[in-house]
Amino acid sequence: MGGTFQIDEAQFIEQARRQFQLTDRTIAVVKNNAYNYGLEFAVKAFAISGIRAFATTSVDDAVKIRHMCGDKVDIILMNPTTDFKRARMFNLHITLPSRDYYDAYKDELHDIHIHLEYAGLFNRSGLSSIEELEYILNDMNESDLELNFTGLWTHFGYSDEFDGIYETERGMWEQFISDVLELGIKPSIHAQNSASYVRDGLLDKHSHVRLGIGLYGSKPYADLDDKDFVQSSTLSAPIVQFRRLTAGMTLGYGAAFKADEDCTVAVVDIGYGDGVLRARAGHECEIGGKTYPIVALMMSHMVVLVDDDVEAHMSVYLYNKKLRIDKYTHLGVGANSEQLGALNYQSLGREIIYDV
Repeated sequence: MGGTFQIDEAQFIEQARRQFQLTDRTIAVVKNNAYNYGLEFAVKAFAISGIRAFATTSVDDAVKIRHMCGDKVDIILMNPTTDFKRARMFNLHITLPSRDYYDAYKDELHDIHIHLEYAGLFNRSGLSSIEELEYILNDMNESDLELNFTGLWTHFGYSDEFDGIYETERGMWEQFISDVLELGIKPSIHAQNSASYVRDGLLDKHSHVRLGIGLYGSKPYADLDDKDFVQSSTLSAPIVQFRRLTAGMTLGYGAAFKADEDCTVAVVDIGYGDGVLRARAGHECEIGGKTYPIVALMMSHMVVLVDDDVEAHMSVYLYNKKLRIDKYTHLGVGANSEQLGALNYQSLGREIIYDV
């Protein structure tokens, strides 16, 4: 009993290999347990699909990727690190996020691939201006330091917005690239997430795209064709029992559901303790190919208003090819990554269909 998150490996690889990857130029983002698909599963599948570069925020995960893939892949740490020993030992590319970071650790950055980060309009982390980089280069010259600036990157935080802010963000970044190149640095350049890549293709002067949610089969914004994004995952749970309610009866915490008329509800073995977002429970589920309204959500159970077509052996689906994760993103449930990241594998079952 209990809910099950299931992934079709062949479909997952198909999405990465043929639907969305830019051949030989894709960096796969596998942070946060690979969007909760599972780090080992996703790295293996992406490697089969031909991807040879990965980005994460965790040194531990980066080391796991190195053990899995050997020396055949590049691994980029998007969060700054002070674990320079392991960065060298496992040939990890690290991020230089600021002048302050450089000042603090400049004597420890030798013999490491360094990717300069630009803060840009999103302004989460990174160099805020070309002057910061000029300061670093001047200090390197005065201190007789030689550092290996392998990459240059930023995060497009507004690439799924269509009010002009993305164009502003992109313009700032393109100017920063030009300024960096004028200083004589010739790095690999990667900035584009799934939304930016779909909108613009590979931008001028860029060597790679750095893709996240699109590789996993979810649309980065609503106005795209489902057929270009193969969702390989489903989330389902079994029916525990049926309850017959008469008009006026209530059910759930705080009488979450009140029957307007005599009805039947199915109690399903999944709840918010398993990672189902409360906002997701405001929409439908699928049973036997038909959709039914979810009327209450509890820690370990979900209640669905059903009809006589529903039988006890049928699985209840919250996500599948029809009930897509990105559909509920568009409906305001939460970002694709938010819905995936909430899933609790301590209580959910997790199954991989290995058919490749």
